[in-house]
Amino acid sequence: MQPNSPVVCVVEDDAAVRNALKFSLEVEGLAVRLYDGAASLLGDPGLPSCRCLVVDFRMPVMDGLELAGVLRMREITAPVIMITGRATRDLRLRAEKLGVRQVIEKPLPDGELVKAVQAAIAGEPLR
Repeated sequence: MQPNSPVVCVVEDDAAVRNALKFSLEVEGLAVRLYDGAASLLGDPGLPSCRCLVVDFRMPVMDGLELAGVLRMREITAPVIMITGRATRDLRLRAEKLGVRQVIEKPLPDGELVKAVQAAIAGEPLR
């Protein structure tokens, strides 16, 4: 990881998935902060420094869509990439309305998440 690397905040309730995501992003030189749910992310005073958020859809208490809505209400403008086991058309439409940049279905295709995060941080348009 480079000094001053962009910070990616990962919100995932499954510890094994959370740690795997951390590894794959850190290997690419990104700084990663891990959260086990929406409450831990929303309670972090360092939240505004996140340059991109990777958020699981299915989480207890507050799902990824609800979290995206709260982030927008708090005027957190970092792009949100949602990961899910089943990306239905309805989920994609609801996510889009909440300003989610991209929805990626699990299992995550090789390198797709890293590319999506790097493009989001760079402000590149979606392809």
